[in-house]
Amino acid sequence: MNPEDVDRLDWARGDGLLPAVVQDAASGAVLMLGYMNREALAQTLATGRVTFYSRSRRALWVKGESSGNWLHLRSLSVDCDGDAILVQAAPDGPTCHKGTASCFASAAAPGAARLGFLAELEAVIAARIAEPRDSSYTARLHAGGLRRVAQKVGEEGLELALAAAGGSDAEVVAEGADLLYHLALLLQERGLSLAALVAELERRHDERLRTARPPASAATT
Repeated sequence: MNPEDVDRLDWARGDGLLPAVVQDAASGAVLMLGYMNREALAQTLATGRVTFYSRSRRALWVKGESSGNWLHLRSLSVDCDGDAILVQAAPDGPTCHKGTASCFASAAAPGAARLGFLAELEAVIAARIAEPRDSSYTARLHAGGLRRVAQKVGEEGLELALAAAGGSDAEVVAEGADLLYHLALLLQERGLSLAALVAELERRHDERLRTARPPASAATT
């Protein structure tokens, strides 16, 4: 969304205020619900820090201005009617004033939120590589070079296969987690990411859908 799009929203429907749902850009978890007027939305776009309009104080407020738990804007979109806003942001610390990550703390975490931890895992791996410490397994493995990392991926893949063939569910999960971690490290060694694998799976899925869909002429006969 661009600043020039602000006036195109249906501000009249909510008496100048529109609901703004904030979603964690990495995990997809819903963090909070706030309200924005034109000024709050424009300031959010201009500064990159999510800003709301406080209905009780009748003033703008930047999330995190008192706690330091800012919400850094990653993307912003509106619904089909132009009267609701979806904000995807990166939070600095807990979003809720009660100290929880989300204002909807009692809600069960969606599957996407759990998968979103993979982005955090990649960030941790990158940090260990950038600032290596002797106590870091990641840093030591990285120092061994790409061939050593590739060897570990092969070892972990074999261990997962053996666990699947004759081990317990707990062993399969543990070995699968080991393989996923080492795969994430291998991808970073090659300048790639897990997102690249997801994109490839999406491409294959879309391609299969296209080939399985009957031609338009056949669908209308």
